[in-house]
Amino acid sequence: MANDNVFDLEGKVAVITGGGGVLCGAMAKELGSRGVKVAILDLKKEAAENIASQISETNGEAIGLECNVLDRASLEQACSQILNTFGPSSILVNGAGGNNPKATTSKEKLSPEDLKGQIKDLKTFFDLEPEGVQFVFNLNFLGTLLPSQIFGRVMAEQEGGVILNISSMNALRPLTKIPAYSAAKAAVSNFTQWLATHFAPVNIRVNAIAPGFFLTEQNRFLLTDKKTGQLTERGQTIIGHTPMGRFGKPEDLTGTLIWLVSDASNFVTGVVVPVDGGFSAFSGV
Repeated sequence: MANDNVFDLEGKVAVITGGGGVLCGAMAKELGSRGVKVAILDLKKEAAENIASQISETNGEAIGLECNVLDRASLEQACSQILNTFGPSSILVNGAGGNNPKATTSKEKLSPEDLKGQIKDLKTFFDLEPEGVQFVFNLNFLGTLLPSQIFGRVMAEQEGGVILNISSMNALRPLTKIPAYSAAKAAVSNFTQWLATHFAPVNIRVNAIAPGFFLTEQNRFLLTDKKTGQLTERGQTIIGHTPMGRFGKPEDLTGTLIWLVSDASNFVTGVVVPVDGGFSAFSGV
């Protein structure tokens, strides 16, 4: 007989980093609607508190905390506050991440003319700034590793829990212009498999979601024209390579989220699940 309660998350405590953003904010609200006590961590305190208040307005339990995922002391302070407010967490969603203009090339491909230095403000691969690349790697990889240390220890002491990392379609099919972000997300996917193996004996499952293309505040004006709202050339290319023919909506992630953090996936660990409208399955022809 099927277990109707495998998706039940009532009373669990979840921590979501980057929870003030569009995608992780939607995840936080979905968990809150299912009776999960949600701690939203974000570098922007106002953004975290905004999501928390939205959950509270619908009779959920949530707190919004300012937290820097690259600062161990900040994470430890947040962990202490969460323990005092809700008790030990059993779900961690590592959602903090992003790119940086200093780690982004101007053009998709290098041409001989680019080497002549005659194009104003052109940034080639050779011009990428080490501090920009380092920032992207720190934010995406260390920003996943450090919370996994702080909150993973709580789970290990409780002998159980779930960590869900946010990888990216860039980890599977690297996009042009953003080599550091693509490589950093590939590191997150690899780390997901490593940590799943390492944590298995203490009953902590570790998986990841690799979102396809969703409109967020970071990429909206790369994919759509700010004035007309029409797709940019890059946006058109993405839609042309997405079999379902649209960008993702934040709520498209929540079904996979609930599956991976609940007992419905009790024997699933070390996987990276694309939620991409078929982008990763399409060869382009």
